Amino acid sequence: MVPRYSRPAMAAIWSPESRFRIWFEIEAHALDAMAELGVVPREAAAKVWDWWRTEPQIDVERIDAIEAVTKHDVIAFLTWVAEQVGPEARFLHQGMTSSDVLDTALAVQLARATDILLTDLDQLLDVLKRRALEHKLTPTIGRSHGIHAEPVTFGLKLAEAYAEFSRARTRLEWAREEIATCAISGAVGTFANIDPRVEEHVAEMMGLSVEPVSTQVIPRDRHALYFATLGVIASSIERLATEVRHLQRTEVLEAEEYFSPGQKGSSAMPHKRNPVLTENLTGLARMVRGYVTPAMENVALWHERDISHSSVERYIGPDATITLDFALARLTGVIDKLLVYPERMQRNMDRMGGLIHSQRVLLALTQAGASREDSYRLVQRNAMKVWESDGALSLLDLLKGDEEVTALLSESEIEDKFDLGYHYKHVDTIFERVFGK
Repeated sequence: MVPRYSRPAMAAIWSPESRFRIWFEIEAHALDAMAELGVVPREAAAKVWDWWRTEPQIDVERIDAIEAVTKHDVIAFLTWVAEQVGPEARFLHQGMTSSDVLDTALAVQLARATDILLTDLDQLLDVLKRRALEHKLTPTIGRSHGIHAEPVTFGLKLAEAYAEFSRARTRLEWAREEIATCAISGAVGTFANIDPRVEEHVAEMMGLSVEPVSTQVIPRDRHALYFATLGVIASSIERLATEVRHLQRTEVLEAEEYFSPGQKGSSAMPHKRNPVLTENLTGLARMVRGYVTPAMENVALWHERDISHSSVERYIGPDATITLDFALARLTGVIDKLLVYPERMQRNMDRMGGLIHSQRVLLALTQAGASREDSYRLVQRNAMKVWESDGALSLLDLLKGDEEVTALLSESEIEDKFDLGYHYKHVDTIFERVFGK
């Protein structure tokens, strides 16, 4: 976790204090259930909770010091609790194994982290919708292979991003459901020394569902799906960030990141306004995707458990969620303040002498009786002259001067095919599909 790319609420979920508090709640809720079942004295559960209600400070340094001797984090924590509570603490962890605590706590942390990520996505979607509606009919050029293709609107670009992040939100909700499971099933998951009703109680109290069958760990296919979902969201962030970076290039400059008063773009060149935020987002997306492969490799554990997954998850749990939280917030800010230049969009669209209307002429020629091959040849031979003149020539003028073309289409029919508004007649339909009526 890098403080530069962290936000407080998400980072707090992964702090040692937060982790130990979750561990305590799991242990104490399990103790309550065991007391209800008559396995342990009710007084023991009451004493443990009475101590907790004093809102004790978690002594991370003391727990770490105990772990330095025991070489076992859960035992170190339980030893520290016993130092605070007294003899009644001996009833904690009855019939449980360390993975019951660790895996269930990780599920709680990932679920809470996901709730923040879902809020992040909601905020991004709100901004994308607002900017898409703002530029619903702002003409711009669509590009394929980086080359001018046909007209679109800038609002459609943003509507496409809105739809993509809407899908991301749906996937993340599903991933949250997948990851939010509880296992309190004891050694190798057989419930030999703990009643399944304890697990049910802990799951309910911690806002989780019961893992249907665990070994000594929650199956890691759940975690693999979860981190893969984060990786896909990161890729969507990069796709939109890359679009902004391309639009900000000097030769294009149809949109750019907001440049605040006093901001500096280069230590050497005072004129620079660089797309630093979206470049940063590209890098952060690579990091989040980098956590997907280790999560996949964690699925295959030895028999009922090993701990090869443990060190991996201590990295990727905090880092992936903290980084994605930061990236989503940064992308929301970029789109919210994005500077959009409609006049430059129009100039760029016009600079290639009307080539963007070539398909309409091609189709009109076929409808007038020419074969597709002849229609393509007639349009292309004029289009290439415009291309080679770098837009100095006009496709419309060349077509009107081409006798083979005018033998099939009148001048007014040719001119009609250069109507920009024609390309936007279904924008409302697309927007209704994305945003509803």
